Amino acid sequence: MKVKKQRVLSIRDLNISFATGSGDVNAIRGVRLDLFKGETLAIVGESGSGKSVTVKAIMGILDSNGTIESGSITFDYEDKGELKSVDLVQMTPKEIRYQIAGKKIAMVFQDPMTSLDPTMNIGKQIMEGMLEHEDLSRDQAKDRAIELLSLVGIDEPLKRLKQYPHQLSGGMRQRVVIAIALACNPDVLICDEPTTALDVTIQAKILELIKDIQKRSNISVIYITHDLGVVAKVADYVAVMYAGKIIEKGNIDEIFYDPRHPYTWGLLSSMPDIDTDSKRLFAISGSPPNLLETVPGDAFAPRNPYALNIDFRLEPPMFDVGGQHRVSSWLCHSNAPKVEMPIQLKRRITKMLKEEKDYV
Repeated sequence: MKVKKQRVLSIRDLNISFATGSGDVNAIRGVRLDLFKGETLAIVGESGSGKSVTVKAIMGILDSNGTIESGSITFDYEDKGELKSVDLVQMTPKEIRYQIAGKKIAMVFQDPMTSLDPTMNIGKQIMEGMLEHEDLSRDQAKDRAIELLSLVGIDEPLKRLKQYPHQLSGGMRQRVVIAIALACNPDVLICDEPTTALDVTIQAKILELIKDIQKRSNISVIYITHDLGVVAKVADYVAVMYAGKIIEKGNIDEIFYDPRHPYTWGLLSSMPDIDTDSKRLFAISGSPPNLLETVPGDAFAPRNPYALNIDFRLEPPMFDVGGQHRVSSWLCHSNAPKVEMPIQLKRRITKMLKEEKDYV
């Protein structure tokens, strides 16, 4: 018997714009996403695709010129044994900050130096959220802070409590940021490019740390990243964003081994590969559309070598291509001509499948 998964976050038809001197930028256009208990969702796409704006809307920290035009963000959680459901769009940023952010949904930002207060010691910063949201004394909060520093792999935690951010390495600072995010036992952890500023060795340790914490506490995780190597290591589900829309989504195997959207083909092809025959790294030609203007048809059409005439006129719906796989491309229509993914990508996927089979 199939166990029904518990949905934690449900984003429906989210539209967000930003007022600028040149007009309104339609940054998020009809985003629909789900996050389930204990699972990891990775949102990928190039810079400016809308990844960070989407999660900032969840946290209630949109820039002052940002407006949620329409849509809903439903958050289901348990509070003192009682199941609750709220629409974050209907809450004010202040209400989200005091009732949800830090306590139920926490965020790890990409640069720990901008997340940490240079004038406060580490202990104070970890304890701050606990003293605000939890019914703990200062001594209890201190004990919990020591426990959290040990959990995220920082040695001599008692000594570290008294230190300041500038006295720690980049990897240690990121671990402290994760400890702060976990301080109030959140249901959802959002990681916005959490390893970008770190070297490769530390990156791997941070990713393993987050995976280990997730297994222990069964929290749900959202990763925001442009690094598909990170996605392959951590994600259960992947949503590919382009020009403020989700253009392909599915589980990790569907996206990596059976991608259907030409933009996803481009992202996967642009990953470095030491076994490639080509001497040049693949790049998607052209530039993203100007979201100050109305985008006719498929936003990716001008950059898509496989674009059909209809792509320039009508926006494609989400096509169900089997399993959990959904693709917004007219190429998935039953009447569309059959288009194969680039041969180099096909070879790469065949190699990846063989490696996985040999590894298992």
